[in-house]
Amino acid sequence: MTTLAIGFALIVLLVALVLLGMQIAYALFGVAFIGIWIIRDNIDLGFRMLELTVYSGIADYLFATIPLFVLMGLLVSVSNVGRDTFEVAEELLRRMLCGLGVATVAANTVFAAVTGVSIASAAVFTQVAVPEMTRHGYRPAFAAGTVAGSSVLGMMIPPSLLLIIYGVLAEVSIGGMFIAGIVPGLLMALGFVAMLMLMALFVPKFVFVDVTAARAKRLDKNGPKMLPGVMLSKLLPILALVLLVLGGLYSGYFTPTEAGGVGAFGALLIALARRSLNRQKMWEVLKQTGTISVSILLLLIAASFYSRMLSIAGLPSAIADLVQAGGFSPLGFLFLYAVIILLMGMILDSTSILLIMVPIAAPIAQSLGIDLMQFGIVTVIAVEIGLLTPPFGISVFTVHNTLNRTDVRVEQIFAATLPFILVMLAVLLLVALVPTTVTLFL
Repeated sequence: MTTLAIGFALIVLLVALVLLGMQIAYALFGVAFIGIWIIRDNIDLGFRMLELTVYSGIADYLFATIPLFVLMGLLVSVSNVGRDTFEVAEELLRRMLCGLGVATVAANTVFAAVTGVSIASAAVFTQVAVPEMTRHGYRPAFAAGTVAGSSVLGMMIPPSLLLIIYGVLAEVSIGGMFIAGIVPGLLMALGFVAMLMLMALFVPKFVFVDVTAARAKRLDKNGPKMLPGVMLSKLLPILALVLLVLGGLYSGYFTPTEAGGVGAFGALLIALARRSLNRQKMWEVLKQTGTISVSILLLLIAASFYSRMLSIAGLPSAIADLVQAGGFSPLGFLFLYAVIILLMGMILDSTSILLIMVPIAAPIAQSLGIDLMQFGIVTVIAVEIGLLTPPFGISVFTVHNTLNRTDVRVEQIFAATLPFILVMLAVLLLVALVPTTVTLFL
């Protein structure tokens, strides 16, 4: 059996192990070790490369961004900033078409700029937005679908853990990836807003339980009003944190790691100022930060080991030769790759897809002249769509489990997220066809 055939067999084995339920880190370690052993016929080399990878895989100062941004996101979640952001958005937008749906997207957009995790957004806004939308006459399934659909903004609008992981795997600037995600993230948010307003206008029965009552409630001028001072007090903490972190990062004053440190400290001050952090909650936040960060760093070590095995097998260069021999243009390869990611998103989680595919595909994209920043945004958008597609659809299941209502079935939420998927596919197509959407601020 040739080295190339062994490499392909090992990829098939890796996907099979993950689908059978093995944790992705263990699958990556095991397949990479077996691959090096078989290809070089030297088990000692496998152990030596594993030893080197464990240290060098995460020794860089840059990797401190992961626990710092995770800590910042968890502290913000504890501080009820998401609830306050939604309440202000509700007050400002409630008289628009599908006002509360638009408010959910707006709040998710702001919240995404300080958390970077879609699941956190889904859990927070399920508790905040769905009851309020239901009270105002929105269909419960539509309200849940709106929260699930807009929660994916957390993975695109920087800082995002997926952008950090992609930057590490593809060996590109994490700060550059953050900047590259701005325009696609905003396009996605604006697309969601336009789609919700059009649905409320043309298919109101999909949105509201009672269309006439919902319209009367929207036009009612006697509803409770929030004073400007109250709105400012609710928005000031999160806006200050966004300006501090992203302003310092994009101006070049902070490195990504320093931005994470400053953001975590700012989030701590907000939590303390709001008296939302006692000793027990602080311990829970630190414990969750450690658990999430260690699991991500372990995955990155495993991915680095897997990437070394692929290099030894010569798989990326061999696949690149096959792609070029097959007459694929850079754009053709980009679309084929996106389709593969979309299909994998139906059965695997986001991080697993990145860890399996990026070490193989990024060198091929680079050899075809595709900008790795653009390639990364295409990857993350395609992976995000997997958060909403059955049977995996982790954002949908997060919303369903957090909502815990017997009258809202999970398949109804999947149906309600379909318009969001269509918007994301449109943004994916735009990013693939127009690279300046990514490189505008670079």
